[in-house]
Amino acid sequence: MGSRLHPLLAADLVVPDLAAGDRNGILREMAAVLKARGRIADDGELAARLAARENMGSTAIGRGIAIPHCKANGLGRPLVLLAVSRKGASFDAADGKPVHLFFLVVTPPEDPALSLQILAAIARLSRRSRGLQRKILAAAGASDILEIVREEEDKSAA
Repeated sequence: MGSRLHPLLAADLVVPDLAAGDRNGILREMAAVLKARGRIADDGELAARLAARENMGSTAIGRGIAIPHCKANGLGRPLVLLAVSRKGASFDAADGKPVHLFFLVVTPPEDPALSLQILAAIARLSRRSRGLQRKILAAAGASDILEIVREEEDKSAA
C-alpha cells in the first residue's frame, strides 16, 4: 500500500456533501454509499460495526477530521471513502469541534497491518497538510477533492 492515501480513493467513493448531521446518521449514510456503489453487501451490518467501534471511543482526531473504521469479511481490498459534511457534525471530538471530513476505512480482518498503515496515512495527511479541511470544503466536487488530497500528499512527501 505504501504510505499514501490517494491511490486508495476513487471518485465514486467521495461524498462531497453528506446529508446527515449526527454520528449514527453519518455512519449509516456512508455505509449506504458503499452498498449503492456495489462495494459491500450489507450496509446495516457495516453501520452497526462502525457504531460499535465509535462506542469504544470517538474516531474524531481533531482539526475537523474523523476516521471511522472497522474490519469486514469478504473484502478483496481495503475500502476508503471520503465524505464531507459541509455544515459539520458533532462526533465527540476531543477538541470539541464539529467534524467536516470523514475518512471511512474498512479493511479485511486477515490483514491488520494494512488497516494500521491506512489509518497512519490519514493521520499523517491531517497533521502535515495546512488547510486541508478548508480546501476540501471549498472544492466543487469529488474529482476536485481527490486532486486536493493528491496535491497535499505530494507536498507533505517533498
